[in-house]
Amino acid sequence: MQKTRFSAVLATFILCMVVWVLITWSFTVQELAAGVLVSLATAVFSSRFFAHGDSFRFFNPVKIFSLLGYSVTFFSELVKANVNMAKVVYGGCKAVKPGIVKVPTAMQSDYGLALLSDSITLTPGTITMDVAEENGQNYLYIHWIDVAAESGEAAGEAIKGSLEKGTRRVFE
Repeated sequence: MQKTRFSAVLATFILCMVVWVLITWSFTVQELAAGVLVSLATAVFSSRFFAHGDSFRFFNPVKIFSLLGYSVTFFSELVKANVNMAKVVYGGCKAVKPGIVKVPTAMQSDYGLALLSDSITLTPGTITMDVAEENGQNYLYIHWIDVAAESGEAAGEAIKGSLEKGTRRVFE
């Protein structure tokens, strides 16, 4: 148990320190010392929430490149969603058909479900309202501002399509 706890704290510390350096972009002794203190305190108190199982699995180069690829996929989906929302806003809201759709997902990990639901929420026109498990199958309940498909599978492909594939590459 102690080895697992130490590796979780170490992995969280490294991640926090990398984020600190990227945010501050300062390499002075004072900034780095402050980063070490803040990162260590954050890692000690929050590592049990972030690191489950293999604490260093995200430091694998394949996972890092998968995450970078997912970022590209997410930003392309973000641009498409913004263009669609601009069409809805500037084209008039007469033909808009809002609704809540129940979308099945193959994601099983908590991290994967969180990333997928957050990514869907961040794209304009959709909000993930709930993640539910029914009979071993996970579902996302999504409010969609302009429902284009009635069935859950068709709506799922329209909403989560490439986002779910990218999320699976990162977390499974």
